[in-house]
Amino acid sequence: MSTAALPARLVHEAAANGVQLDAVPFIRIQLLDAGELPAGAVTAVFTSQHAVEALPSELPQWKVFCIEGVTRRLAEKRFGAAAIAGTAASGEELAKGIVGAGGEKRVVFFCGDLRREELPAMLREAGYTVEERIVYRTMLTPQRLEQDYAGIAFFSPSGVESFFSANPVSSTTIYFAIGQTTAAAVRARTGRDAIVASKPDKEILINQLITHFKV
Repeated sequence: MSTAALPARLVHEAAANGVQLDAVPFIRIQLLDAGELPAGAVTAVFTSQHAVEALPSELPQWKVFCIEGVTRRLAEKRFGAAAIAGTAASGEELAKGIVGAGGEKRVVFFCGDLRREELPAMLREAGYTVEERIVYRTMLTPQRLEQDYAGIAFFSPSGVESFFSANPVSSTTIYFAIGQTTAAAVRARTGRDAIVASKPDKEILINQLITHFKV
């Protein structure tokens, strides 16, 4: 099963490979008003697709650092490919890339209310000024499952928290995680490692799950 909504084609692809794939969302995202955007030369940082989606349709020519996968694709669509100054698979690696790139030590971090601490903490420790703009809110939507699943895919630490707040840990279920941070949250809850997506991309993770279980 997936702990987030999925495109119908992925569910159909799973069925074609003999895998029943249920999508049961365990979080809900509320986009917020981004307010007046900063003017001038800005280095913008995104670790979530929702932060990109929350911004208005017309955007300045910013320098952008972002997470790989769907977040990068959305950022390229909104800002243009030339605006992407660096990408990484995790917030920690992205922070290292920003520091390594040099330039002005001021960034604007567009994020959610439950954002992870690693990236802003690492940048501040490196002498950066980090302006945080909370542009979306994550709401947990825990629910008790009535059946056991052979595999469960998680897409954020908050999704992990929501799921295990209402469901027990299974000794036989195989867990899948969109990235290392989510995998760490699974490990903290279960004491077990998750299979991590080769890239932080929902479709890639689901395809790995299908490949693992297909008959």
